[in-house]
Amino acid sequence: MRMRGEANGEYALRNGANASATTPSIGSRSMVKRAMDVIIAGSALIFLSPMMLIVALIIKLTDGGPALFKQKRIGLNGDEFTCLKFRSMVMNANEELERLLSSDADAAAEWAKDQKLRNDPRITAIGSFLRKTSLDELPQLLNVLQGTMSIVGPRPIVRGEVEKYGAFITDYASVRPGLTGLWQISGRNDTTYDERVSLDVEYARNWAIEKDVKIFLFTIPAVLFSKGAY
Repeated sequence: MRMRGEANGEYALRNGANASATTPSIGSRSMVKRAMDVIIAGSALIFLSPMMLIVALIIKLTDGGPALFKQKRIGLNGDEFTCLKFRSMVMNANEELERLLSSDADAAAEWAKDQKLRNDPRITAIGSFLRKTSLDELPQLLNVLQGTMSIVGPRPIVRGEVEKYGAFITDYASVRPGLTGLWQISGRNDTTYDERVSLDVEYARNWAIEKDVKIFLFTIPAVLFSKGAY
């Protein structure tokens, strides 16, 4: 896997990668990062809670199923945690996926490559909108408050994706997964899985508070223009 110095020409990561004598310790930087996570997530939940309640109600009224989707993901130190999202798929999504992959060779190959389907028949009408606008990920603000996620970091992966990281899984597991990160501002699903791993490793090895701020700011246009979201 080739490590990229720049994410699709949008965000250079290498600047300031080497620590100097004046660089704050990892411990102090981690404390600042955690404080920022709590402040941002708490403020966002207060501001966005009315909209989140409306979204949850719409999902519930659509098919009577639960508004939240809970899934085990891999987090800091390789520990599993329950990741929250607004449900964007049909109730029997797992069964539908198995049926599709067993009957459609092209879909099976696409899934094996990136764990994604560009035209996923399991996604509901409201779910498609939520994914394109990234609103489906808002419940993860609760994960941030719990300390299982951060505002900025690698996207949380499922157990089946660990093997795709190979030896680089130690880099992924060295930081908390994030609500946004280099992958989100670099094309998301328009990138290959190897590029995603590369971006995650670059972030984990070189993260800094100022870079987190830049990634957070770059996230705004990425979400507004739905770049690579499906």
